Amino acid sequence: MKLLTTNFLTCAVKACKSSPQSFPLHFKDATLERTEIDYNPLFMRNILPRVNWDALTTTATELGLQVLVPPTNPVEVVGGEAEDSKDQQDDEEVLKKLHNLLLETGVVEGKLVCGNCGFEYPIKEGVGNFLLPAHLV
Repeated sequence: MKLLTTNFLTCAVKACKSSPQSFPLHFKDATLERTEIDYNPLFMRNILPRVNWDALTTTATELGLQVLVPPTNPVEVVGGEAEDSKDQQDDEEVLKKLHNLLLETGVVEGKLVCGNCGFEYPIKEGVGNFLLPAHLV
């Protein structure tokens, strides 16, 4: 499960729908894997405005990958035109780090845990199981 995917997931338990603690889901016992994917700067520039920056920062910190997250929201960095070649190189480095984090880093085994109700969604072979027992639907 790619880290980009987890940025769009929230707890599916009915009681958690209105709770801000149900997003982001938190990793537990996560086994990480890196899979190389061709770098696509256009895709990165288009996806960044849709990424919840606070959730990404929280997830990266919990997984010990905070070095791949720039200190400021990159939407502001890549949104304007870079004034000189040094700024363009810096922007490219930010995008490459985020590409590594969001698209190349995945969780193979572990669990995603809701911060509100504590329900655990298992991840096996890189696929999360988001089916709920009948009493939680």
